[in-house]
Amino acid sequence: MLGEHQYALTATWHGNRGTGTSGYRDYSRDVSIEVEGKPTLLASADKPFRGDPERWNPEDMLIASLSECHLLSYLHACVSAGVVVVSYQDRASGVMREDGRGGGAFTEVVLRPEVVVAEASMIAAAQSAHDDAHRMCFIANSVNFPVRHEASVSAARAEEPA
Repeated sequence: MLGEHQYALTATWHGNRGTGTSGYRDYSRDVSIEVEGKPTLLASADKPFRGDPERWNPEDMLIASLSECHLLSYLHACVSAGVVVVSYQDRASGVMREDGRGGGAFTEVVLRPEVVVAEASMIAAAQSAHDDAHRMCFIANSVNFPVRHEASVSAARAEEPA
């Protein structure tokens, strides 16, 4: 079943220190991001861009979106393949390069999921499920830079010898 899905949020800038954007250093980059029925997310620019390092920044959120989308797609792929995942943790990272003209772009994101499956006999299918998850991930399919995965899969228990 195909469908179109719409998403909406409200982003509100809270950085007017009394003179608005009268100068580059005269305002904060504090933002609140709200989606109806969800906790408010406190955001800012990344620290090198005069942001608050204690708040989420757009670069963090992009990597988080890619990581979570892969995770959720992977769990679905594993169910379809008969693989029982008992643990999953990703240590994702990304590289963004400034272009010298005030802009920039991500050049890649690397997902490093550490997966534990119920039995050793599931490891090969669990490894293969990462490719399926990558093809299914809406977010990875929406970006114009490579999203790689360097996964490790282990078993919670070894197979009994015959």
